[in-house]
Amino acid sequence: MFDFMDLEFNESEMTISSDFYIPEASECMRCGQCVSGCPTFRLFQIDEETPRRRIRTISKILVENLPVSTDELAHLNNCVQCRACETSCPSQMRYGELFDQAQEKLQTPLNTWAKVAFHLLKNKKQRGWLMPFLKIYLKSGVQKPLRNSGILEKLNLANAENLLSEPALKPLFENYPATGVTRGNVALFTGCIAEHFDCETLLAAIKLLNAIGFNVQIPKQQGCCGAIHQHNGQSATNLIENNLAVFNALDVDAVIHVATGCGAMLSEYENENFKRRLFDINDFLLANWSDDLELLSSNLKVAIHEPCSQRNILKNQQSVYALLKKIPDLNVNPLADNHICCGSGGSYMLTHPENAKQLRDLKRQIITDAQVDLVASSNFGCVLFLNSDETKVVHPLVFLAQQLNSKSTFL
Repeated sequence: MFDFMDLEFNESEMTISSDFYIPEASECMRCGQCVSGCPTFRLFQIDEETPRRRIRTISKILVENLPVSTDELAHLNNCVQCRACETSCPSQMRYGELFDQAQEKLQTPLNTWAKVAFHLLKNKKQRGWLMPFLKIYLKSGVQKPLRNSGILEKLNLANAENLLSEPALKPLFENYPATGVTRGNVALFTGCIAEHFDCETLLAAIKLLNAIGFNVQIPKQQGCCGAIHQHNGQSATNLIENNLAVFNALDVDAVIHVATGCGAMLSEYENENFKRRLFDINDFLLANWSDDLELLSSNLKVAIHEPCSQRNILKNQQSVYALLKKIPDLNVNPLADNHICCGSGGSYMLTHPENAKQLRDLKRQIITDAQVDLVASSNFGCVLFLNSDETKVVHPLVFLAQQLNSKSTFL
């Protein structure tokens, strides 16, 4: 199964650095250490659904310039891009970047809906025009009969429609002044759809940043981080250049991201001026927390879901635990099997809905078994995908901000 005997590997020729580097895909040791943490191997239990077999396919594409079979391409595209393999790889293989390079070279044609989605992600104004119509649709009463008609399945829109929630139509202000003594100025990265579908988290972030003494700026010219484009072989260059121009022009102490999925992409922008001021919201709050800031106590039992983007790329999941433990009497524990992806995977929940659903079912069962009151996750996509009628999943900022001045209303 593990094909250990097919190696053409000379250990004496391998150099292991303390930093990540991007070796050629052919340098994979086939050691198997990445297998146990791979979510698709968890589902299928076959070697074709492991990172090392995908690296062979990537090597064909990038190094050997060989054609790949339909099956090889299907197994490659089944990857959730959680990058758990990177954390266990003794060669420190930058699998995520190699995967993106392979997708860019393949240039797989997009279907109509994918073209529309990518267009809307890039065009903020046109995306905004769509939101009132979505709100009317959700409130009109046609949703249930439309779902029952089967039309959404025929149009391949059922999975996207199932994830819809009521969008916020009122735009955020450009400036939110600090409460009390001002300690500095920060800019908040809101991304593409968060202002409409995750406004609660953004407002919680603003409230907390204001409470610890920071003015918050929200530049309107900012846009999508480019992660979904890049991971699907589309150019993210214009999106990256736009964000760099917008945020580097600001006189602020920090640029703060709230969703770890966006943060993972932003952290890999190749611009030192931007990167040195970039902070995850959990890290920034923890580093600048005021001891005078009192939070109401809570006896809730909270499980922390660690998004792949946080655990495997940002590697700052411990900040969430430390931050929530500032709430007196709160019971905070990690969710079991945090190293296994929940299935959301950016656009993966839409492109591979069956695989994503199976991974979500596994994660929801773990949540049920944990018998918790609340699950906290620092990535919007994970929160959106995992939420259910049985279990409330929120960004930790939402709960933290609510404890500033009112009793919890989650139960």
